[in-house]
Amino acid sequence: MANSKVKIDHVSKIFGPKPKSVIPQVKNGKSKAEILEETGHTVGVYDASMEIDEGEIFVIMGLSGSGKSTLIRCFNLLNKPTDGAIYVDGANIVDYNSSQLKKFRQDKIAMVFQHFGLFDHRTVLENIEYGLEIKNVAKEERRKIAIENLEVVGLKGYEDKYPDELSGGMQQRVGLARALANDPDILLMDEPFSALDPLIRREMQLELLDIQERLKKTIIFITHDVNEAFKLGDRVAVMKDGKVVQIGTPENILESPANDYISEFIKDIDRSKILQAENVMIKPNALVSLKDGLKVAIKEMEENGISSVFVVNRSRQLQGIVTIDEAIEGIKEKKTLAEVLSTDVTTVGKEEYVNDIIPKALESRYPLAVTGENGRLEGFILRVHVLSGLVAEEVKESSEYHGL
Repeated sequence: MANSKVKIDHVSKIFGPKPKSVIPQVKNGKSKAEILEETGHTVGVYDASMEIDEGEIFVIMGLSGSGKSTLIRCFNLLNKPTDGAIYVDGANIVDYNSSQLKKFRQDKIAMVFQHFGLFDHRTVLENIEYGLEIKNVAKEERRKIAIENLEVVGLKGYEDKYPDELSGGMQQRVGLARALANDPDILLMDEPFSALDPLIRREMQLELLDIQERLKKTIIFITHDVNEAFKLGDRVAVMKDGKVVQIGTPENILESPANDYISEFIKDIDRSKILQAENVMIKPNALVSLKDGLKVAIKEMEENGISSVFVVNRSRQLQGIVTIDEAIEGIKEKKTLAEVLSTDVTTVGKEEYVNDIIPKALESRYPLAVTGENGRLEGFILRVHVLSGLVAEEVKESSEYHGL
């Protein structure tokens, strides 16, 4: 990939006294359980390959024992691979000596843990400063950086509190601020929200997306929760028994699961919280502009077998909608298209989630208009599609204005 930040190239991690001796056995098809029983070695990861783009949230997902946490610790060499290479900005970090590795961990990569990892005897601000202190950053400078990152995670005013005075969600925000304080290119997050209750977990997911929108870090995120993976991930890698089974966008995986395991894994996913408006919208096959007039609008509706049509200007910015009855009545009363069109059209952004669109669909008299930059009409969504929870592929197969 042209913008590849990290490349994992056929990485394996075997735990045991003679890990390299096990590689041929795995290659020949022996299972993880068989190798453990016969050799006493544990296959953590086998032959994993992936490329991660700069600035994306890349989620590695799998059940307990799938190898996801073992793999993420290979990214910063907490687990040194038994075989394979890991390239960051083109350099193979597996070959780094101790001083190179220390600099890499201090300057380029940071990790946020599941159980926060905060120092109880340090204040919030002192916890955030810790990595900068290790790097011998001057006290005044590290205090300034810590305060800035405290504000980034929404904890301004909590500088002098101690970890045991904070909720779990707040403690995780401190952990995130501490990781961000070193300004790393890459942020590793190992199931950071799994210890939080559901409400706080959702808040932290949204907070992470907001922070990413501003900072554009390369984030590698581990989870066992498929809904969390598909909500956060620009792309997702699914692991099973130490192997990468499928890599793709959430939409790709939903539409084209690689095998029965993936199909089973995603069957209970709440698609309304994953799919966005652009995934379920239909591109309009009939539009009219204000200059066209009512007769042209009626002709468009008749030729396409529809009962209403969106009205746009020359820049395809949405102006409103007109129904066949309104157009006919307008001609009788010698009115213009601008005089009869309805501007009571509910618009949604392309990136809004279907789950958030449902209330708007219930209240709207017309199909929802999906707009992009500068109010340009990109497509529309019928109420029936939103409420029935159709997946993107099913919706996109429809090319007519049924019910418009």
